Amino acid sequence: METVIETPVQAVSPERLPVVALIGRPNVGKSTLFNRLSRRRKAVVDNTPGVTRDRNFAQVKWRGSPFLLVDTGGIDPPLFRFRGGNKGGEGLVGRVQEQTRLAIAEADLVIFLFDGREGVNPADAQAVDLLRRSDTPVFFAVNKIDGDKQELASNEFYALGFDSLFPISAAHGRGVSELLDTVVETFSKQEESPSPAALGAAAPVTKPDLRLAIIGRPNVGKSSLLNRLVGVERSIVDPTPGTTRDAVDSWLVWQDKHILLVDTAGVRRRTRIHEHIEQASSLIALKALERAEIGLLVFDAQEGLTDQDARLIRYAWGRGRGIVLVVNKWDLIPSDRKNQLQFIRALHDEFPVTQPLPIVFLSALTGSRVKHLMPAIDRVAQAHRTEIPTPVLNQAFTEWTIRHPAPIYHRKPVRFYYTTQVETRPPKIAVYTSSPDGVPAHYERYLENQLRGTFDLEGTPVRLDFRARRPQRYGKKKKR
Repeated sequence: METVIETPVQAVSPERLPVVALIGRPNVGKSTLFNRLSRRRKAVVDNTPGVTRDRNFAQVKWRGSPFLLVDTGGIDPPLFRFRGGNKGGEGLVGRVQEQTRLAIAEADLVIFLFDGREGVNPADAQAVDLLRRSDTPVFFAVNKIDGDKQELASNEFYALGFDSLFPISAAHGRGVSELLDTVVETFSKQEESPSPAALGAAAPVTKPDLRLAIIGRPNVGKSSLLNRLVGVERSIVDPTPGTTRDAVDSWLVWQDKHILLVDTAGVRRRTRIHEHIEQASSLIALKALERAEIGLLVFDAQEGLTDQDARLIRYAWGRGRGIVLVVNKWDLIPSDRKNQLQFIRALHDEFPVTQPLPIVFLSALTGSRVKHLMPAIDRVAQAHRTEIPTPVLNQAFTEWTIRHPAPIYHRKPVRFYYTTQVETRPPKIAVYTSSPDGVPAHYERYLENQLRGTFDLEGTPVRLDFRARRPQRYGKKKKR
């Protein structure tokens, strides 16, 4: 058999991606730029102002530097004229303004787009004034500059007092490279700047053994759950959706483990986006997931899981975060419908993404069944950090591939030679095979399911990295 040098398992700490928010008035081309940078037609593009109602997000990599790109709904001119108020348009605009300010504060960098064809708009000057008061770095780009003639016309935006502008065409890619080069260069400078601890700021008393992000839609009971877990009124609890405006860190000690919990503003359902409330909330949830290992996705037992919840699960899964589903307000379900097995079966049928996840039914308000949550979190955390011995892993893969061989590829059987775990958090398995491209998706799912069932990897992503067999490494042949 071929000699293979075993790769040591690496513990991968959660990596937080910088967040870039696209902001601007309706119909300036934010979604077009989002689609170009994410390289997919994920955001709806239409000439009608205000098409983007929900917040789209995608991981983008430019010149080797990854970041999280967030597309937002357009800023309406009244947004900058009012703040707060009673019921009616003024109060609604005030809430939208507050959420826009929150979006700017939560982003690591903002790209504000102007409409180069329309020219300077009075609302643009109001927006620029707001952004200049923010501590967040802002790059101003004039979109729809498709040629030299339009680029000359874009100079009128310098009247707003800029030292530099980025004339771009999101539709054709003109000038986008220069904009992105400056974005990633800014992130590099931020990483090189002194940390708060280096400047004398107080460092945390202890390093957490586990980081948890509490995420979900507004008014599903996230703050109530946090308060129940830590035993104090750490977060304000209010029946009005969206009470939580910022991420709140709390400490919890459980079985001698120091756990950091992050409460977040809720993520709105698509059906309520038309109310213009909580536009910035999903950005906060995403940032919380970025610095956590495990996410607690809380949803209302009466309302059920939504497509937006499923999107968050897929995002967390893709970023290597473990997930525990928390079905809150279970005490409000009528007794004739309180069948957990039926609930789980229906949930798996509608949202297959939930099948590998543990599900805890509880009531954060009354404390009923909350005692089952921490053991479930601990199981996922252990699965997320698990290390499988190479001999055990190889024996298991041999049994699985013999019992259910891979399909024939190019008239040849796909052979599996060697497997070893190369990373944790989440577990990543290197699989050396004769044909890495010959392993179809359904067979990869088969191997992943076998891994989960055999090694108790509930609630954590599992990465299978199929690699070509390494070159043989024999010594010099002895002369006979």
